[in-house]
Amino acid sequence: MSEELDQSNNEFKVFSLSMEKFSIFYGFFLIFWGMIVSFISGSDSFTSYIPSFLGIPVLIFSYLSIKFITKKKLFMHIVVLFGLVIFIGGLDFFRSVLSGVIFENFWGDISKLMMLLTGLFFTYQCIKSFIHSRKIREKIN
Repeated sequence: MSEELDQSNNEFKVFSLSMEKFSIFYGFFLIFWGMIVSFISGSDSFTSYIPSFLGIPVLIFSYLSIKFITKKKLFMHIVVLFGLVIFIGGLDFFRSVLSGVIFENFWGDISKLMMLLTGLFFTYQCIKSFIHSRKIREKIN
């Protein structure tokens, strides 16, 4: 299972990482994806770097949520908003599917599909983490 409850401190984890650390890895993944795909495809287009541009705030706000623990809730809510934007941006993949030109722009469609799938998974995990945190707070109070 990808997510689990760490019994020692009741922290929600994804792939054995706290949600904040998982978010940092996701931010780095997005940044590197955009750079690597742009390099491999030889694209000079601004749009090939969209995953990188979206990964930067995910990385920054995830880091800030660790650095400033009193503002963690605020920063992680900002992170999940970017996750939702990534997912919504990935929905553009279906435009290629519906118009019958899927994978004519191979790297562009692969990037959109990646954003769709990882954005959905990431947003889902963030929401599960928020629900878990609320349950823990209610249990404590």
